[in-house]
Amino acid sequence: MVSDKINVRHIISHVKPYSIYLFIVWAVIIMTASSIPSLPTLRIRAGEFSLRLDYLTHAAIYAVLAFLGYLSFSNRSLILKPPRLLLVTLSLIVFASVDEFHQKYIPGRTFNPIDLISNITGIIIVLVFCFRIFMTGDKKTG
Repeated sequence: MVSDKINVRHIISHVKPYSIYLFIVWAVIIMTASSIPSLPTLRIRAGEFSLRLDYLTHAAIYAVLAFLGYLSFSNRSLILKPPRLLLVTLSLIVFASVDEFHQKYIPGRTFNPIDLISNITGIIIVLVFCFRIFMTGDKKTG
């Protein structure tokens, strides 16, 4: 009998062999988009309240990069031991910092510390999530 339950670990294990290529492509896309002068800032406004959507976008873009980084540098069982996790985390934070800093030299762009905080937030949330899920995951399906 075929189970209706989707085994996420099984699906991810099929993506893993290509994850380093996806990681590199995504990093290049980020740097390319960061080099575009004068991108518009999307906002949601309701009376006095205003929310910049680019902060959420920054977090989401770097969350994807962090997920691909986790897959790229984890072992076949999708385990990333703490020393290596720390190295991946620090490397992603350095990349995010360089990306944000280089915008200072792009016409119409600036270095924005809140963008950097959004980038780092996306990285940390996803890496903690992956570490918790794959290190402690469902022992029945693992």
